[in-house]
Amino acid sequence: MGEKQNLQEVPLITPYKMGNFQLSHRVVLAPLTRMKSYGNVPQPHAILYYSQRTTKSGLLITEATAISDTAIGYPDVPGIWKKEQVEAWKPIVDGVHAKGGIFVCQIWHTGRVSNTGFQPNGQAPISCTDKPISPSQDGSHHSPPRRLSTEEIPQIVNDFRLAAKNAMEAGFDGVEIHGAHGYLIDQFLKDQVNDRKDEYGGSLENRCRFALGVVEAVSEEIGADRVGIRLSPFADYMESGDSNPEALGLYMAESLNKFGILYLHVVEPRMKTLGEKFKCSESLVPMRKAFNGTFIVAGGYDREDGNNAVAENHADLVVYGRLFLANPDLPKRFELDAPLNKYDRNTFYSSDPVVGYTDYPFLDETSST
Repeated sequence: MGEKQNLQEVPLITPYKMGNFQLSHRVVLAPLTRMKSYGNVPQPHAILYYSQRTTKSGLLITEATAISDTAIGYPDVPGIWKKEQVEAWKPIVDGVHAKGGIFVCQIWHTGRVSNTGFQPNGQAPISCTDKPISPSQDGSHHSPPRRLSTEEIPQIVNDFRLAAKNAMEAGFDGVEIHGAHGYLIDQFLKDQVNDRKDEYGGSLENRCRFALGVVEAVSEEIGADRVGIRLSPFADYMESGDSNPEALGLYMAESLNKFGILYLHVVEPRMKTLGEKFKCSESLVPMRKAFNGTFIVAGGYDREDGNNAVAENHADLVVYGRLFLANPDLPKRFELDAPLNKYDRNTFYSSDPVVGYTDYPFLDETSST
């Protein structure tokens, strides 16, 4: 009886029906770029990494996965535009499915967050604009982008569609379109970046046209009931801020309803920059109320925050990144209110296939020592 009582007290560890998927709890693995896919091909060591974090009927989102050879902005990130990549994803997906998990592939184009070294034939990265990102404090170099012509945009939309098709072929349960964090879709959405004069720039409707075109194409290809999108209207990553994030978020939430997609995954307003929480007055509640599908939140959540978000009906599911990386059995630890392993930020982006990746201990390993 005691254990049942405990379950009722943990909103995060309650079942939830997301479209056609019956989830056993509400703790979701965040899309975490790890830069360990050598040559842009997913590696066998990812089988262990993802399956370690799989629970029966738990939802996992892959690391951001490039849709084409122009989409890459970082070394050794996975892709899903070539047959070799699709084949390499299959055993990783199988590993998650073998443990009963639900696995979604996050499809991604970095746009101007890239440089000529990552681009085919050393060409300029593509974007909605030709405005470059300012020279970076951390030493990373972003080349001045090339503004896409109006006629080229449908081709990029088609790259997202084909990536979604490939994800289905690899066995994924769905895709998440990466529309956040200053990457290509977010560049179109935000008025501080998008300076276009055609039907993809200017008004709010025009700036959202590319994002919604991608959603429509992907939904037509694989079924809207397998499509999610991640947005960060309040964030200002990579100089992609907006003068009216509330209006942008609300317009997107309402517009997505007409496609009937599975979920909307939104980054909390408090996460203005990478890794920092800010006290802020803005809220995702208006977007939550406007969107008809499953509403997923991310951004600096701990156990208490997550439980409150679910209990207060601010979210259906809560995404965890750093905590889930460091605690492969995070849902179990949340259920038992067990202590958490500390994450080591220094190993986040190393290319080592084990250290800081698959070597974090499970609860039963720590409690027995």
